[in-house]
Formats: sequence, C-alpha cells, structure tokens
Amino acid sequence: MKVMVDTPVWLLALTRKTQELNETENNIIQELAELINETRAEIIGPIRQEILSGIKISKPFDQLKRNLKAFPDLGIDTADYEKAAEFYNFCRKKGIQGSQIDFLICSVAYNHKLSIFTIDNDFFNYAKYIEIKIHEIRDF
Repeated sequence: MKVMVDTPVWLLALTRKTQELNETENNIIQELAELINETRAEIIGPIRQEILSGIKISKPFDQLKRNLKAFPDLGIDTADYEKAAEFYNFCRKKGIQGSQIDFLICSVAYNHKLSIFTIDNDFFNYAKYIEIKIHEIRDF
C-alpha cells in the first residue's frame, strides 16, 4: 500500500540536523527512508506548498525544491475536493476542527486507498470519525 506522507514528517526529515534528533524522530526518518526506497511515499501539491512555505532564504528553498522534485504530485480531482468538504463538515458536527489542507490530505488518501504517515495529532482525532488509515512505523 502506498502512503501519503504528511508535511511534518517531510519537514523533520528534510530540515532537521541528525544530531538534534531523538530516538523517536530517528525512527520516523528511518520509516520515511524505507517508504521512499520501496517507492511507496506519495505527496500532493498542497503538502509540497506547506513544506516550501516559510523558507525565506533562496538557497535552502531552491535546494529543498530540487530535492522534492524526485516525488511527483499525486493528482487531485473534483471528487477529492468534494470528499474533503464532506469530511470537514462531518468532523465539524462532531466538534473536531481542522484545516482545509488536512481534510484534502484525508480525502485524497481515502479516495486513493492510501494510509497517512503523520506525526500531527489532528489526524489521529480525524481518524476517530472518518475512514482514514494512519500509517504505523515498523520495528527496525
């Protein structure tokens, strides 16, 4: 099964120095490396935008942009936007709030039968109410 890799996972792997990482963070990065090696890691344009947003210095921005080119964007279509709105509305009725991009990630993952690799606790809350699967890190 392919896996939608969420923004915080990419940022952890692409922007943090190895010596700054704790054991949990190292495991997350190792899992991402395995998913990449297995050609199972997926990304969508809004995640790419989130990763690149906020990098004010052009040299690191350009380097990160080049590194991300290895991962083509999974296409987003009308059904994905409609399902995102459905997920948003349903969760809102249950008292769960989230960003539009989060629900778009959920809908693309749902429609393409992907799990979501994330360290964002919001997704664990969404998973209580909508049909998404959270990717679990394997034991290494």
